[in-house]
Amino acid sequence: MTENTARSQGQAQRVDPAAMGRRSKIFRFVNVPMRAALSLPFPTPLSRNLMLVSYTGRKTGRSYRQPLSYARDGEDLLTPGGGRWTLNMEGGRPVRIRLRGRTLPARPELVREPGEVERLLDVIVAGNPSAARFIPLPRLADGRLEPTALAAAIDHGFGIVRWHLT
Repeated sequence: MTENTARSQGQAQRVDPAAMGRRSKIFRFVNVPMRAALSLPFPTPLSRNLMLVSYTGRKTGRSYRQPLSYARDGEDLLTPGGGRWTLNMEGGRPVRIRLRGRTLPARPELVREPGEVERLLDVIVAGNPSAARFIPLPRLADGRLEPTALAAAIDHGFGIVRWHLT
């Protein structure tokens, strides 16, 4: 059965762990110039869908600057989040966001309830269609996220970070 046939029969598209590893290495390399571009004191074409989040590590106290995609949801910003950096967002500790040439204080909220994660992913993709390429969750033929894969992703730390601008 081909991948397209599997999708048309309502089965989920599979995630390739090797591709995820390659993508992670590419981002480590690309993030260096992204930090510089997103730090500029004026909006750039990159800042239309990317922001720079500055935060302090919860264990080390080290300062980090992470380029992240975002989409607007009313007054809030949304970012799909997986990986270790999201652990530093637990508890809603204040962070600084560099958004379109301005530095703004924000409070992160981690969303991990499956129904809300799926709804917010749809908001992200509607506001930032290119983000869909970087969200490796399989979808069923009807467009919904495959529930088992979503639950597994959430169990492994995936969620949405809702940024409340303060």
